[in-house]
Amino acid sequence: MLPGMETPSPLAQLLQALEAGDLPAARLAAVALQRANAHTHQVAAEVLHELRQPLLGAKAYAQLLAEEGGSRGPLKLLLAQVERMEQIVSDFIRLASERPAPQQRQSLAAPIWAAAKVFSVNPDSARISLEVDAPEDLTIQGNARLIEQLTLNLLNNARDAMAGRGRVKVTLAREGASVALYVSDWGPGIPAELRERIFEPYVTANKRGTGLGLAVCRRIAQEHHAQISLVSPTVLREVPLPATVFRVLFPPTDAPLPQRKRLLVVDDEAIIRTVFKDLMDKECEVIEAATGEAALELLRSTPVDLIVTDKNLPGLSGLELAQHARRLDPASRVILMTGYPSLVTTQQALQLGVVDYLLKPFDDIRQVRTLLRQGLNAPPAAPATTASPTARRVDVLEDNPATARQISEALTLLGLEARILSGAEVAALEPPVGVVVSWDFAPAYGKKALELARALGQGAPFVVLAEHLTMETALASLRAGAAACLPKLISDATALSRELGLAFKKPLP
Repeated sequence: MLPGMETPSPLAQLLQALEAGDLPAARLAAVALQRANAHTHQVAAEVLHELRQPLLGAKAYAQLLAEEGGSRGPLKLLLAQVERMEQIVSDFIRLASERPAPQQRQSLAAPIWAAAKVFSVNPDSARISLEVDAPEDLTIQGNARLIEQLTLNLLNNARDAMAGRGRVKVTLAREGASVALYVSDWGPGIPAELRERIFEPYVTANKRGTGLGLAVCRRIAQEHHAQISLVSPTVLREVPLPATVFRVLFPPTDAPLPQRKRLLVVDDEAIIRTVFKDLMDKECEVIEAATGEAALELLRSTPVDLIVTDKNLPGLSGLELAQHARRLDPASRVILMTGYPSLVTTQQALQLGVVDYLLKPFDDIRQVRTLLRQGLNAPPAAPATTASPTARRVDVLEDNPATARQISEALTLLGLEARILSGAEVAALEPPVGVVVSWDFAPAYGKKALELARALGQGAPFVVLAEHLTMETALASLRAGAAACLPKLISDATALSRELGLAFKKPLP
């Protein structure tokens, strides 16, 4: 590069690589762009933090001028607007920052009273009657500055909802082993169409508001492992009843904090592991391994909630790692990654119980994050309702008579009996040994057929047969939890019987 020339941005590098048809360079540029985006929020937080300094100076001199010449007129309005700007900057910083604040055990009353004081000195609050009921003996594990900001945001939200004079009340109460903070107001209430979305950024019924205050409240509550919600006014013994009541329910101070989920990322490319770490380490503990062997050593000593592994690893492959992981823990959840997808490896992943299949390079990193969240937070698999030891029935969802006959013959070779179902309306019976479903089942085609098979199986394995077996069909079957996905026109009943026996764990006699 010539002296004085600027290094192209990741986006520019990506566009240049795509134009030149250089796929390896495009892949590296895409990863760099993803990493750059991951740091955007922190940069925004730092810029906003710097804006606080000139705001502090403007506020200080406005207050000095107010002392000298009184707080009436334009000066009073100027001070109110500066304080409003200060609150908006604080809200943006809290939403943009990903760094958790330190917490310690403390009385909840202190930050509540601090918020009430800040609220009261704002000129806009002069028309509001504020009541505070905050016993000193209620303690939480928290950050005083953040709790003060949460409370102040709720107070400002209540005030701004009322056009004229009004009443707002803050109440602290013990609820079992937990402590609850209530902020109630006697304003117009929240429109029904906004109640479900009120904690989303930029959602507000107030023309003056930014729509950030309640989103910040939710963020702060999450940092404290607390629950914030709108509750019924009847929870408070007030006459008349308030129009709106927010509750923040803090966990007991002696309760152990929830354990962070563990994500194991296995890839021989360091940049890929870094992308996953930048993407998820705010939400879970990210453990890295460069090889399948190293990952297996970790799994023998460290339980994880989700494994994301590349398929083509040096030495032990991702598929082999998935197999070993399932042996160590049958409930292991594995997502396979590859830049070279194939129908064969998808079917192999399906047979190993892999829960999903990620294609590199990722089209949308946000979708990857959503997939990882779903995998980490998925509830433990419910125990399968097993068929009785003498059960022989396999439910077959197939409306083609010739194919149904071939499936029946294959099941007979396994000592099983087929119950042919040609319609979507089926009677519930005792759990079957398994289910065979046609992807081309006319009464419930494609993914609907998979849903029907899963419901019909009641936890038993189900096998998908497709007339035209494609990657889309195999991936949909994998994500639905199928035990296998096979071409419908297998050469003969014996070959089909062998495949069904593997899926249903019923070997040929």
